[in-house]
Amino acid sequence: MPHVHYAVVKSSETTQMKNSQFLKRTQFALAGIASAFKSEKSFRTQLLAAVGVAIVLLILRPTALWCAMLVGVSALVLVTELLNTAIENLADHLHPEVHPQIKIVKDCAAGAVLLASVCALLIAAVFAYDYFGR
Repeated sequence: MPHVHYAVVKSSETTQMKNSQFLKRTQFALAGIASAFKSEKSFRTQLLAAVGVAIVLLILRPTALWCAMLVGVSALVLVTELLNTAIENLADHLHPEVHPQIKIVKDCAAGAVLLASVCALLIAAVFAYDYFGR
């Protein structure tokens, strides 16, 4: 199968989007988050877990370092989930049929979410041990 190159054409609309005001760019970002929320069950699940972490932090009031670590790793999971969604959508749009190289790209993106999630669980376990186990 021949390798297909896609030409990138920068339209005036794309240029306007990139150079638009902060509020407009924020609206684009929020639209992306809303799209992932609507279309991806895993993003909704991870967001629910992050809200749960926030509630636990508000109730237990651990040190600032623990709060920063738990909020940071929760954000990392959500960020990787958003990037995974973006990569999957782009890959499916550019190459809708099954292709081994596209599978690798999508598997790597999913692997990033898995690693971030495992890291979050490990940090949560260490936090629970530190907070409750001592």
